[in-house]
Formats: sequence, C-alpha cells, structure tokens
Amino acid sequence: MDEVRMVRDCSPDPAPPTAREIAQAKALLNEPPRRSLPRLRWGLGGVVAAGAAAAVAITLVGGNAHAPSGPVNLDGKAAILAAAQKAERQPTGNYWSSARIEGQAYVMRPKTGTYAIAGAHTETFYWSGAKAGMSEASFERELPARPLTARDTALWRKAGAPSSFRVWSGDHYATYTTKATKWEARRPDAGGGGDFLDGKSAEELRRLPSDPAELAEMFLSPKELAKAAGLPPGKELRQVDPAAKIARVATILEGAPIPPKARAGLMRALADQPGIHAIGRATDPLGRPGVALASDDHATTVTGESGGPKHDRGTYRSRSVIVFDERTGALLSSQDELTRPGGEYAEMKPGFVINYWTVRSAKWTDTKPAPPAELPFH
Repeated sequence: MDEVRMVRDCSPDPAPPTAREIAQAKALLNEPPRRSLPRLRWGLGGVVAAGAAAAVAITLVGGNAHAPSGPVNLDGKAAILAAAQKAERQPTGNYWSSARIEGQAYVMRPKTGTYAIAGAHTETFYWSGAKAGMSEASFERELPARPLTARDTALWRKAGAPSSFRVWSGDHYATYTTKATKWEARRPDAGGGGDFLDGKSAEELRRLPSDPAELAEMFLSPKELAKAAGLPPGKELRQVDPAAKIARVATILEGAPIPPKARAGLMRALADQPGIHAIGRATDPLGRPGVALASDDHATTVTGESGGPKHDRGTYRSRSVIVFDERTGALLSSQDELTRPGGEYAEMKPGFVINYWTVRSAKWTDTKPAPPAELPFH
C-alpha cells in the first residue's frame, strides 16, 4: 500500500513526522474508506486462544461498550500500516514452528505490600512440515511463576521472596511455584504435516487473497466468527465484540503460516474494523517494543457465586490489545489490559496486564526445528 510509505523505517527513537509526511497522512484520511462489516456488538465473557483455535465465550445479548481510547491516533494507525508493509517481506521455508507463552496475573496481598505475579505460566512449542508426511510434533513445559514488574519484584523480596504462591483461580485454589519443568513431548505424528488453518494446506494458504476487505469477509464476518467459536451452523449473532476479532486475528497469525501479503492484509483488515483503535507504541510481556491495536473495553463483574475471597468481588473494565513488531510486522502478543480498576484489580493501575499469550517465535525454517532450551524470562 502506498499510504504506508508515509512512515519511515521505525527505530527505537523515531524522528517526528516531516511536513511532507503530515500532508500525506491528511491525504490518507481523505481517501474513500475501505468496505467494512456492519457494526455489530458481541458481548465477550473472555477469550482463550489455544492451539490453532480460539475458545470464545459468546453472549448474544449485551450492553453498550465503553471506548476509552477515543479517536484513532493517526501516528498509531500509520505505524500499524507500516508494520503491515514490512510483514509482506517475510521469508518462507519447509517447516513451520511456533513458540507461545501464556500467563495469568494474580494479586498477592501480604502485610508487607501488595504485588502481582504471573502464574498459570506455560510455554508451548509446535512444528509441522509444509506437506503431509513431513511430520509434526508439539511440546509443553511449565514456566516459573514470577513478579510482573521491578516494583513487584521489590515487594516480593520484601515479603521474603516466597517460592510458591497460593491463589484463587476461577473456581478453586491453585499453587504455582518459581520452578520450571522440562519440555514434555507429545507423541509426534510421522505422517502429519501440511494441515494448518481450518484444515487448509500450506499451498491453499498461499492462495489466500491480500485484499483487506476480502480477508475481513473470510475471517472476521459474524458468520465466520461464529464458526470459529464453535457455534452450531446457522446460529445468528446479534452482537460482535471487537475483542473477538482481535482474538481471531491473533490466533490465525500465531497458529498458521499465513503468507506475507495475506498476513499484511489481515493486519490492515483488523485496523479498519469498528471498535478497534490504534493506540500507538506498546511493550509486550517479553519487553519487546511494538505498535498496538486495542478493542473497546468491557466490564467484568465477579459476584463470588463460585466462592473465592471477598476482596476479589466487584467490577473492573478491560480491553483486548494486540501488539505487532513495528520492524517486521510479526505478531508479538495478545493481552487483556485493565482500563478501570475494581474488584480483584482495585489496587492496580490502568494498563495492568491481566492475562496474556505472547509469541516467542513463529517462523519458517528449512530444517526441523527444536524447542528452545533457555527460559524466556531471566
């Protein structure tokens, strides 16, 4: 796309836009908008992406969503478009692999001071040959529970640096420790390979269109989102939450070898969706800088009907955020961020990451890959 050339190659300390770039940006805003889907709302109870599919909790009737982000920031939108352009140039190979880290934030409340940790911390690694018969395999290991920030680390040490954490998780208590487990290999499939997104082969994926409107219709329409969520055929959606679209795009880009031009088109399609906002630069849980899109936020109320501590009860608001590497266009992470404190996160600040999954790597190689030996956090 010509309009993305208004953004120079990104660097850690980018220069301010030139007068020419500003003029190009204004011209971009005056272009006819791309065809987009009707604005529907989908009440989202939660989004959990696993493997190549997202398990989406769907409510067919819900209230209005609050949008804390305000108008789309031009610089943020331009950065997303520039990242998409760079995604067009990524290489391919014989074996596709993906390493993903998932974590859930828990708030610890010792007398020495409240801090947060990442628990339910796992890393998965999957690889597949480009064609059937080239084999496929997957691996999983538990990562150490750990304080989230430098401030959390200081308060954890002040509390005696405990090596285990007992937390309320959903409807039960769980204990997470600061120890990692070894990679556990699931049974490899020597005859596998070549079966990717929705049963499509690598060759079929290579034939995907690059046009954002076509890709939006293929993957982000109410019908396709319902199918991805596992609803029965013909089930009508009355509301579509923008967070579900972020979850769908993140799952596609992480779990399948989408060809570069289609990957770039899908990024552009997501940026054009109602209820999706460019929020500028962001940092993923591994500390990597990127550019991000966010959904309208939504409320979550914990009533205590499943048990759990009283201090966890109440209402908070959060939004879904997807982060891309601005240098390569690669997907970095998908995360749920706090927008209005309340309930179990009453002591946290807006921007606090409630849960996340982040892509450590997702790439083609010419030889069979192996899971990384070193831990992602140090």
